[in-house]
Amino acid sequence: MPRIPRSTVVSAATATALAAGLLAVSSPAASADEVRVHDIQGTTRLSPLAGQRVTDVRGIVTGVRGHGSKGFWIQDTEADGDPATSEGVFVYTGSAAVTVKPGDAVRVSGTVGEYVPGGTKSGNQSLTQITGPTVTVESSGNALPAPVRIDAKSVPARYAPTGDPAQDGSVNGLPLKPRTYALDLYESLEGMNVRVGSSRVVGATDAYHELWVTVKPRENRNRRGGTVYGSYDAQNGGRLQIQQLAPVSERPFPKANVGDVLKGGAEGPLDFNQFGGYTLVARELGEVRDKGLVREKTRRQAKRELAVATYNVENLDPTDPQEKFDALAGAVVTNLASPDILALEEIQDDNGAKNDGTVSAGATLKKFTDAIVAAGGPRYAWRTIDPVNNKDGGEPGGNIRQVFLFNPERVSFTERAGGDATTATEVVRSGKRAALSHSPGRIDPQNAAWTNSRKPLAGEFVFRGRTVFVIANHFGSKGGDEGLTSHHQPPVRSSEVQRLKQAQAVNGFVKDIRAVQRDADVVVLGDINDFEFSATTKALQDGGALYPAVKSLPKSERYSYVYQGNSQVLDQILTSPGVGGEDDFSYDSVHINAEFTEQNSDHDPQVLRFKP
Repeated sequence: MPRIPRSTVVSAATATALAAGLLAVSSPAASADEVRVHDIQGTTRLSPLAGQRVTDVRGIVTGVRGHGSKGFWIQDTEADGDPATSEGVFVYTGSAAVTVKPGDAVRVSGTVGEYVPGGTKSGNQSLTQITGPTVTVESSGNALPAPVRIDAKSVPARYAPTGDPAQDGSVNGLPLKPRTYALDLYESLEGMNVRVGSSRVVGATDAYHELWVTVKPRENRNRRGGTVYGSYDAQNGGRLQIQQLAPVSERPFPKANVGDVLKGGAEGPLDFNQFGGYTLVARELGEVRDKGLVREKTRRQAKRELAVATYNVENLDPTDPQEKFDALAGAVVTNLASPDILALEEIQDDNGAKNDGTVSAGATLKKFTDAIVAAGGPRYAWRTIDPVNNKDGGEPGGNIRQVFLFNPERVSFTERAGGDATTATEVVRSGKRAALSHSPGRIDPQNAAWTNSRKPLAGEFVFRGRTVFVIANHFGSKGGDEGLTSHHQPPVRSSEVQRLKQAQAVNGFVKDIRAVQRDADVVVLGDINDFEFSATTKALQDGGALYPAVKSLPKSERYSYVYQGNSQVLDQILTSPGVGGEDDFSYDSVHINAEFTEQNSDHDPQVLRFKP
């Protein structure tokens, strides 16, 4: 399937070295007439026959994948009665053409392996498979094994067991308990023919022709049809990725938004891949029923309200089609009601990802602000600081950065020269008030916390005579973190280390402002790349310096992004006590992208309105 390089097959030679979580030690060879599929799968996540050659393993072909990672699934019709052992397995043919078809009764000889999608360093679980196969077709046209139904009753409420401390927190060696844990249930069905009934879509169709449904319709549901990720212990085990076996050239994959219904569900083998974990690869696929999800529009700010917003515009540069500029601009005007201050993330330089030393973004910003005017919005002015070439992460040559747009008819910008990519702005005293030494300026850009990451952009704005400090952020990404289906439970979140340091730096800067002016209005916003309950957000809050305004919303409304069927918070606006409590501001996460298959960005913008 797309994005799944088949590059890591663990052999018996490495079994001992990887026993601490990645591969079980092989057991003695079994004779050919004893080996059935459930013997290969075993009662843990790893095959007891890994690395061994097996002969004449019988099964009925339940699905064929003739593109991408080629191969087919077989299932034994004579189950052993143990719910922990799967009766299905994938047969990997490599570059060889797949000549079998569903309903063929076959005998397969080959080597048992554990394929780790993404490599052993990814933390992913492995897929048990037979490689280098020799296949004998005994008969054709046989009835397929009846599918195992996956539904709200069969999927346990608990997500995964805690990993074995003696095995580096891995669950690989633990006996499967499919009636106790959702991940154990899915593993016990790996490779088997399964079925989900009509199900609600919780992750829109993406560019790789896949979507997410939930088989637990009441599990952390929100009013727009999504499933909300509200804590590290609420992983939402009812989520399941859906792909299809037929190439899209033969059968177009359905387009679905969150809240739509996959009528008729799906049936096919249960796979495990790098980008979604357990995935139903549909041999039979229902139709999408459109439930009419509408893109939200926030209200316009009142005359005395200052509207501050944040929007990740996803690597915007002049090489993007005019249609993207127009769509983003239209959203600023129509859906965000032309906020007074708009912090943008992922504005790229004037030639995008062309890696030639260009760092200025004037052409990008002119094209965007012109599009906003054409959409009926104000003529925004902008302030930013160009980064040092290739020092802020993102696409090589793209030089993404944060930018302030502001409506000069509603708000003014306090200019203090001297800020550049490597010079830190400092908090100074101006009479009895706090001020910035450079506006715009970067916060502590030489701090190691910002290595290969975007440096925060700070600026002073004045609204109706009151100074407001705004700090635009784009913290380090979650790249490198293990997925929820990792063999480590809980998964390792390695990227959090850098974000924690970044949050501490911003928190310290806000404390500096408040040390000079206790009642200062400070707004910290942007793509924080972390949840409202995360250690990153707690570090931003430290000492009461900031409050995550998203927490003013009901828990079911707290999200700005949808990842693997989980609606979750990544984009945030945090406020200092000077801004006031929940009764003193209005907050809106404006859902216009993340839930839709047609997106102008993968993030939803956030808007805060208050009276300075």
